[in-house]
Amino acid sequence: MFSGNSKLTGMCGPLYDHRTLLWAFVEVDGVEPTNNASERALRPAVIWRKLSFGTQSARGSGSVETILTVVETCRRQSRNIFGHLRQTIEARFADHPTPSLLSGA
Repeated sequence: MFSGNSKLTGMCGPLYDHRTLLWAFVEVDGVEPTNNASERALRPAVIWRKLSFGTQSARGSGSVETILTVVETCRRQSRNIFGHLRQTIEARFADHPTPSLLSGA
């Protein structure tokens, strides 16, 4: 199964361990063979980071991470981003549970 070459085994071992996941697109309808959708979803965050020079703290990074996740999730669900953010902020100040981003929740 393995060649015995330690460098090759080190590289191929994880690929072999995850082979069922790597080839899921062959057997499961609707699974894309590329990560193009993920790359496209990350693009706005990468551009933002490049133009703004990122954040200066872990807390700032966490805030940006959260807001960009909310924006992308709302976009994918065709939800009003500002409406969701408004509801979230109002719920926070009213000490109510925050609205869910899960589909159908």
